[in-house]
Amino acid sequence: MEIIFEDNHLIAVNKPFGMPSQEDETGDESVFDWVKNYIREKYQKPGNVYAALLHRLDRPTGGILLLAKTSKAAARVSQDFQQRKIRKTYYAITESIPEIPTGTLKHYLKKLEDKNIMRAYVKPVHHSQEAELHYRVLKTVGNRALIEVNPLTGRRHQIRVQLASIGCTIVGDVKYGKTEFNPDKSIALVAGKLSLSHPVLKQPLDLKIELPDNDLWRNFR
Repeated sequence: MEIIFEDNHLIAVNKPFGMPSQEDETGDESVFDWVKNYIREKYQKPGNVYAALLHRLDRPTGGILLLAKTSKAAARVSQDFQQRKIRKTYYAITESIPEIPTGTLKHYLKKLEDKNIMRAYVKPVHHSQEAELHYRVLKTVGNRALIEVNPLTGRRHQIRVQLASIGCTIVGDVKYGKTEFNPDKSIALVAGKLSLSHPVLKQPLDLKIELPDNDLWRNFR
């Protein structure tokens, strides 16, 4: 796992596609467990190691994941997430091209009972949550598009279901549209940038990774 940034307060990693952010029913190693083991071994810390997952990425996605190494940093960054002070930028390759190249999507999302699937509605429904994002098309190749997405809210599967709702299923995301599994079971969605104020130093912290270098992404790099 690639470490993008680390100091005494925070650590950011490039989460591999297919790796869970935190422990799930599979028992596979998670990013959270990996980071705790890394801190324990690097700094030779006996006993319990503190780490806090500040946000999450769906298992089939990849990209920047930020964790705190102190409770003070965790509390301050979590508050900034809640107050929408942190800018998240994702990149998605979709099976079709949006009719409008730049826009804002606003839906009300609700989890389907007994299923790990979200449904998007144009008006509020019982137990739904408001979801909003900005998007713009960066490049097209054939019928596919590379789309930059800035979510303003942090709902489960938000980008996946909102893009699917305008007919732009993310490549490989069989859960939300007509597409085929990618060979590695990933979906073409990556968290590429994260911009925040450092919780202790109070300085801008801009994290960025390159787009994946594989057959799926190469034409869009």
